Amino acid sequence: MKNEYDVIVVGGGPAGSMAARFAAEQGASVLMMEKDRDIGYPVRCGEAVSKAGIEEFIEPNEVFISTIIDKFGMISPDGTEVVIPLEQIGYILERRVFDYELAKQAASYGAEIVTRAYVNGLIIENGKVCGVKYEYKGEQLELRAKVVIAADGVESRIGRWAGIKTHIDFRDMESCTQVTAANIDVDPNTLLFYFGKDVAPEGYFWIFPKRNKSANIGLGVSGAIGKKKSSQAYLNKFMDEHYPNAPVLTRIAGGVPSSITLEKISAPGIILVGDAARQVNPLSGGGIVSGMIGGKIGGTIVGEAIKQNNLNHILTYDKAWASRLGKRHEIFNRIKNGIYNFSDEQFNSIAHAVSKVPMEKRSLGNLFKTALLNKPSLLLDIAKVFLIK
Repeated sequence: MKNEYDVIVVGGGPAGSMAARFAAEQGASVLMMEKDRDIGYPVRCGEAVSKAGIEEFIEPNEVFISTIIDKFGMISPDGTEVVIPLEQIGYILERRVFDYELAKQAASYGAEIVTRAYVNGLIIENGKVCGVKYEYKGEQLELRAKVVIAADGVESRIGRWAGIKTHIDFRDMESCTQVTAANIDVDPNTLLFYFGKDVAPEGYFWIFPKRNKSANIGLGVSGAIGKKKSSQAYLNKFMDEHYPNAPVLTRIAGGVPSSITLEKISAPGIILVGDAARQVNPLSGGGIVSGMIGGKIGGTIVGEAIKQNNLNHILTYDKAWASRLGKRHEIFNRIKNGIYNFSDEQFNSIAHAVSKVPMEKRSLGNLFKTALLNKPSLLLDIAKVFLIK
């Protein structure tokens, strides 16, 4: 490693790799530091993405695609199942391989990568972040940079150390638990979502199929629910009832920030991307594509700042993110608060209504329209989703 870099990216997930790639593409010297031994491990993700979402960044490849998704399935509290064809296909990824490919892509643009480098502090001078303090191979070291990009996930200690307010209301921190299990006999091309107070109150339960009859099975519930009954308890109950003999290959648990983006995601010498900036889609809880978009925007702006020798340029990142996705996420958050408070009876009525629509006329748009009958106040917000580009 050099003694100093233009940019240090802390965290080697999709957002970090995109930030490293696009900063390096501008000609900046970039080092990406990952605390774990391997890029992409451990996997803490449902692994579902849209085809369009990843095509902006990387050519879809069967190497990192587990299954192709072309249908959405909703199971209401009374057991009514409604399957809806998707207008655009999606994928279930193999995140371990996918994250590797993104990191390799960043490296191809000139970014350097080091693993098992544990950042445990920042170098701050005159109110500006000037580098990182870290442990590597048993030594405590320091490394200077013109800009630090925090891609260190939901915990985001980097942002907090820089004086950025990273706290969000505990009710917006989804409590999530997931297993990857074998011998799961579901349609390999359908995402299944369960709703209702018995399976996932103020959230949803999912089964995302993977190759060879395996699947990611999990749920997310609001922080308020999680304080009363853990997401693990809901998952255990579901597995006991539906798949009591399924071999469990992996277990993960953690928090997902299903809220609007942090009020401030840049400061002198630092920006935040991905989960660290709360760039998760608050409605779906998905953060892969939105984190990659945040990484691209942030990395590009940081690279421009280095090229122009104008570090104040990084402070335009907040506005650029808001224009691309931040404002839309505010709308998604209002829709989430409306839908997640539906009663079991409302979910049942939605499923019953959609089930009467012929398969060839079903769409996610129809599903939302039916939901509006149960909560008309959502009409304006849902309309905005389709109007904002």
